[in-house]
Parts: sequence; structure tokens; C-alpha cells
Amino acid sequence: MSKAFTREDDVKGEEVVPRHVSPLPPGARNYLTSGGARRAREELTRLRTVERPALQAAPTAGGVAAAESEEQLKRVNLRIADLQLSLSTAEVTSPPAPPHDAVHFGATVTVRDERGAEKTYRIVGVDEADLERNEVSWLSPIARALLNARLGQRVPFKFPSGMAQLEIVRIAYKE
Repeated sequence: MSKAFTREDDVKGEEVVPRHVSPLPPGARNYLTSGGARRAREELTRLRTVERPALQAAPTAGGVAAAESEEQLKRVNLRIADLQLSLSTAEVTSPPAPPHDAVHFGATVTVRDERGAEKTYRIVGVDEADLERNEVSWLSPIARALLNARLGQRVPFKFPSGMAQLEIVRIAYKE
């Protein structure tokens, strides 16, 4: 019988686990830099071998501490599932061969606006994007504007504050 035709009372005790929703549009490739894949594998190993066993070994005598421990264990298990899915579908890319005069996946790109202000972005996979480190997803608007541009080229980009011309002043790749 379909779960749609059961009463709530019939499913008590069953845990509802949220489905992983991929940030990738249908059909998009899950690119990762080699460094991003390494960090994901290291995090997965740490979660499996250190954090999950520690949470599983925590006392479960009830109360607030037990509920918090159970919630932390759920979050760790969800993160493990996310990392496993990401790594199982990842296409790990290496930097392109020199010369590095064009922007491709994995590039660290420095751009200069019309006022002379410079900003640096690193174009990475969806699962490794980190705005605090200026690492942007290859699907983000800024990355899409920069991809395939050449050193010295000016590219138009629409910021929330308005249009700007960004000059590519530096392109670098790291392993």
C-alpha cells in the first residue's frame, strides 16, 4: 500500500530523513578541483572515524543532552550522505596546461573595475564554493561572466549596484 494512504498513527516511530537536493541543475556535471575532492574525502573520513563514533558512544539516558546528541548525529549522518553523493558523482579536474592566459575551471582570477579596485575570485565546484574565501561556484553569475575570458580582456558584469566592466588582470591555477 502506498504511504499516501496511511494514517499518521500508523507511521509513528518512523524517522523522516530529508532527501538530498542537488544544487546542480539537471544534467550539469559535478566538477570538483583536486583540492576540493581531497578536502571532501578528508572530511568524510573524519566524520566516519571520529565524530560519528563519538556521538554514537555518547550516553543516551534521555534528557536534553541526549536529544542534542541525537540531533548532532543526524546532522553528521546527513553530511556523510551529502559527501558520499558529491564524491560519487564528482568529475575531478586538473589545472589546464600553461600558458594560463584564459579563465577555466579552477582558476584564481583577479579583476579590476573602472575605479581601479581589484577583487580576486577562485572558480570551483558547487560543493566546494565558499564566499568567505572568495571561492565561487562555476555556475555562479560572476564565474559564468569570467569563464573563457582572456588575460587583459574586459568583461561586462551586472552587480546588484549596476553594470561594470571587469578587466582580467591576473589568472593563476593551483593543484
